[in-house]
Amino acid sequence: MHSLMRRVPNLLLWRNYCVKYSEAASASRSADKPSYEEFIGNQQKQAQRSIVVQVSSEKSYPELYNYCSRFGSILGAHHYCVRQDEALHYVLLEYSTPGEAAAAIDSGVSNGELSGVPVRSPFLWFRAAAGRKSGPKLAAGGAPPSLQSLDGNRLIEQSQLLGLLLGAKDIEEQVVLLHEHTRLNELGVRLRFLSALQVQQAIAGMFPTAQAQPFGSSVNGFGKMGCDLDLILRFDNDTGAGKKGPLETGTEPSRLVFHTKENMSNGRSQTQRHMECFGDMLHLFLPGICHVRRILQARVPIIKYHHEHLDLEVDLSMSNLTGFYMSELLYMFGEMDPRVRPLTFSIRRWAQSCGLTNPSPGRWISNFSLTCLVMFFLQQLRQPILPTIGALAKAAEPGDARVTEDGINCTFARDVERFRFTSRNQSSLSELLLQFFEFYSQFDFHNRAISLNEGRALSKPDHSAMYIVNPLEQLLNVSKNVSLEECERLRIEVRNAAWVLESEVENASMSTEADAERQDLLAWGLLNLFKHPEKPVIRPNMFFKPRMVEVSDLFEQKEAATSPASDPSSTATANATPTANPNTYKNGSVRQQVQSIKAATRSELKQLRGSTNGAKNRKSSR
Repeated sequence: MHSLMRRVPNLLLWRNYCVKYSEAASASRSADKPSYEEFIGNQQKQAQRSIVVQVSSEKSYPELYNYCSRFGSILGAHHYCVRQDEALHYVLLEYSTPGEAAAAIDSGVSNGELSGVPVRSPFLWFRAAAGRKSGPKLAAGGAPPSLQSLDGNRLIEQSQLLGLLLGAKDIEEQVVLLHEHTRLNELGVRLRFLSALQVQQAIAGMFPTAQAQPFGSSVNGFGKMGCDLDLILRFDNDTGAGKKGPLETGTEPSRLVFHTKENMSNGRSQTQRHMECFGDMLHLFLPGICHVRRILQARVPIIKYHHEHLDLEVDLSMSNLTGFYMSELLYMFGEMDPRVRPLTFSIRRWAQSCGLTNPSPGRWISNFSLTCLVMFFLQQLRQPILPTIGALAKAAEPGDARVTEDGINCTFARDVERFRFTSRNQSSLSELLLQFFEFYSQFDFHNRAISLNEGRALSKPDHSAMYIVNPLEQLLNVSKNVSLEECERLRIEVRNAAWVLESEVENASMSTEADAERQDLLAWGLLNLFKHPEKPVIRPNMFFKPRMVEVSDLFEQKEAATSPASDPSSTATANATPTANPNTYKNGSVRQQVQSIKAATRSELKQLRGSTNGAKNRKSSR
């Protein structure tokens, strides 16, 4: 007992050391990999410090920098173009504080040449100085810092991407290069958060606590250049828990409560009416927003519009919190292992090239369903690369609790470092890509459902062609829209891709001179997977089997010749030469089948006539 008491101080010192060391290690890791909420918060603060100014060309940047520096310190600038009938040039300026950006916006004036209602917005226009003849005068500090990006939102040319992939040393490097040059870059993320800030500031007067938050591929790390923006308007109730007035010092909440207009109708119809009002506001007042479409009868009512200053398609909703939390889940999966996002990008590109996915909604598999297939594959490996969502839910703490207004539980562990999931899987990207195709070429889509919550295949609850359990709304099927034909086409395509990729891997491992030979090849590695089909994938008669024989071909065609009584020569001609067959057939086999069917029909008719005549003779003899 005394020896244990003497060891207590040493044990306490060791415990404090371990706690400090783990906290320091966790802090260093979290600095490199911010959490989803930290990432969203940093991007929102960055947007509040930024403005977008339309200029005549990138050559106007020095003059713009010199003029806008009077409002504060400019940390960086990015240039991009919107290509319509002609190229429109824009410069994004980031100030050091939100107040400096607000000062630049407040200095703006309305355009007197237009009759529209002037609106305060972070999207501005830099007009020429009145009566200026000489070049722009630079500030005392000298030339402005160079642009951090020039034409930063331009998609990579297919020829350039092809050259990069051809020049790679192996399939592993091809996968990495494809991800690096097609993913949504930093400027694309900045512009999307600035678009969200414009909507948020437009309604801030009446709804000061409202937030327009991006979600989906724009923020989860799986978005590509040019992807759409998904926005959700959140009106979180400020119930005043812990909120104090300026003269209050205690912990008692404020006793002053806002009057609220109660909604008498059901929640869905009220949301549709609210969305309709916001759609009118966007259409009538906000600059840059055009082509507003209200899709209010969908399961999740949305407003779709185009932002002409960003060349961006936006989907705005008010009741899709599960989509917001699903984006957080995918963001965490992407941060857990550096192989997740490059692998997903390659599989999405392959699906697009062979026509499995389509930008418009329909009976084909969506990018989200395809991403779920990748996540499930990484969960069910012998050495898993990703944990199950059920394990994340079990590791959740009270601070991780999230429940939507509809009562959907979206609670799971948000701190990846605290979850302490480590994967021992050392497979390369090329090996994982081949294993993905082999796994789904043998998967029983007809009888089994895919569950990311449990990380294993389950029995199908219904007769859908493909069943992927919604990770957050587990009573729903993510892939309910996929038809039986498209599901079968997926199995065929993954089987073909597995065969092609296996041949590529074998050729690369067997030949020591493969690098030299690849310089002379037109395509190798991933490029053989991305070959476009020679014929269009969707054909009008794809899902309708053509008839081998027309019904009219089974019966004798009536001749249009005149009767023998009116034309006696016709009888002689018919007896001398057989009548030409008016039917034409594309191949001999079909003709033989038609003739055999006709012969069988004639014999059956003869038997019926013989039996009928025999019956008549027997009756007459009686």
